Amino acid sequence: MSIASLAPLAVVLPILGAALTFLLIRHSRAQRAVSIALLSLTLLLECLLLSSVWEGGTAAVNIAGWLPPWGIVLVVDQFSSLMLVVSSAVSLAVLIYATGQGMADGDQDAPVSIFHPTYLILVAGVSNAFLSGDLFNLYVGFEILLTASYVLMTLGGTGPRIRAGVTYVVVSVVSSVLFLISIAMIYGATGTVNMADLAIKLGDLDPGTRTLLHVMLLVAFGIKAAVFPLSFWLPDSYPTAPAPVTAVFAGLLTKVGVYAMVRTETLLFPEDTLNTPLMVAALLTMLVGILGALAQSDIKRLLSFTLVSHIGYMVFGLAMSSAAGLGAAVFYVAHHITIQTSLFLVTGLIERRGGSSSVDRLAGLARLSPLLALLFFVPAMNLAGIPPFSGFLGKVGLMQAGIELGTPLAYMLVVGGVVTSLLTLLAVARVWNRAFWRKTTDADHPDPVLLAAAADAHTGRLDGRNTVTLLPRSMVGSTMGLVVLGVALTVFAGPLFTVADQAATDMLDRSSYIQAVLGEGAPVPHVLTFGGAP
Repeated sequence: MSIASLAPLAVVLPILGAALTFLLIRHSRAQRAVSIALLSLTLLLECLLLSSVWEGGTAAVNIAGWLPPWGIVLVVDQFSSLMLVVSSAVSLAVLIYATGQGMADGDQDAPVSIFHPTYLILVAGVSNAFLSGDLFNLYVGFEILLTASYVLMTLGGTGPRIRAGVTYVVVSVVSSVLFLISIAMIYGATGTVNMADLAIKLGDLDPGTRTLLHVMLLVAFGIKAAVFPLSFWLPDSYPTAPAPVTAVFAGLLTKVGVYAMVRTETLLFPEDTLNTPLMVAALLTMLVGILGALAQSDIKRLLSFTLVSHIGYMVFGLAMSSAAGLGAAVFYVAHHITIQTSLFLVTGLIERRGGSSSVDRLAGLARLSPLLALLFFVPAMNLAGIPPFSGFLGKVGLMQAGIELGTPLAYMLVVGGVVTSLLTLLAVARVWNRAFWRKTTDADHPDPVLLAAAADAHTGRLDGRNTVTLLPRSMVGSTMGLVVLGVALTVFAGPLFTVADQAATDMLDRSSYIQAVLGEGAPVPHVLTFGGAP
């Protein structure tokens, strides 16, 4: 039995953990131990899956013995396995962070009995989406993670969270309905929803029908990925949730939408000519997002806008229709999941230590907590693309691919990417200057918690507002672990780029995916151009 045959466990283990933690509602310590242990086991399994496909190539697992295209099939290739590993590593760090926060707060902000089962269901939905080999199972994965996200977003039941949750639910339902209608139309036109089978049959459709189906899927996934102009909902929805929930949403949920775009564009629509609209959308996503970030004084809202902005880099890589561009986009997705989640976790620590996430009410944090300053500075510079961090390497890869493409629009995107990177640096530098560097007395409206903590630091008194109380070790340790992982992406950028480039080559070739699902004798349609690129 090959390692790849264990792929269903990436979904089953978190669901099993959710069931066990639900049974342990009245035993919070056991509940925490079970959720962390099973998520750690899931991460170990996914590392083995990545190693297996790196050596043995793409593999497919037929569920319950039903052969494709009729049964459910899970596909493990280098792209899906890499996404599984990165997403589970981030999810584990956030889970440890949330556990520490819950213990410190008496589980008032994130009730253990609700949080742990729901969180593990969210992880199961994400894993199912990454492994899905058919559109309907991909839809099921989206619905699992979205249903869990509705609960997580409204934890605590405060007014702002409920209002943000309503907007989030409405937008998510609209995108899900559009996705479901697209699946129904695709099934009506081809008689299948298996993606390997669709890769063969969609080419036989009328070009107008194929373009309509293509546009509908792009719009549905564009809403989920927060691609401009479909990103209006995100900055108002994410910042109101608890810090660990916001972190995992920012790191993972939009990337599932990006994953779906990459998978369907490369596998189902390799000859369609929507590259130009995608490039325009990528440019506007980068620029509008970062301009929105510059106008924010709240760190969580600022990071929400940078999240939107940097989705544009990934869409840029996809729209260039080349192995170099797609490989850089895969690398950038892995980088951004890690870095964006790190920054939101650090923001939770900032809010806890300083009493606020608004830079108007923060100051002197570098003197008050040097470790916190370092934990913010490293991922912030990484996000801005300062060399030699992975953000710089990913952006250089995208710029090189754009210059190689050589079209006027590609050059505009290269310039837009550079401008966006510089403005990102400006945005995070303003946060650093105001929240960390200036004196506490210079804050416009300093929070009482910050003033008390600063007074304690000055006098040396320990009155319950010191660093140990405000920043639990598990919260700091998990955040530090993610920051170190972000640095590791730089150290091991060579092997990671190798995986990303091979994943891009395999996705553009399509033969390994189609034949892994349908068998070695399955015909692979010849593609003269990808996405209309010369």
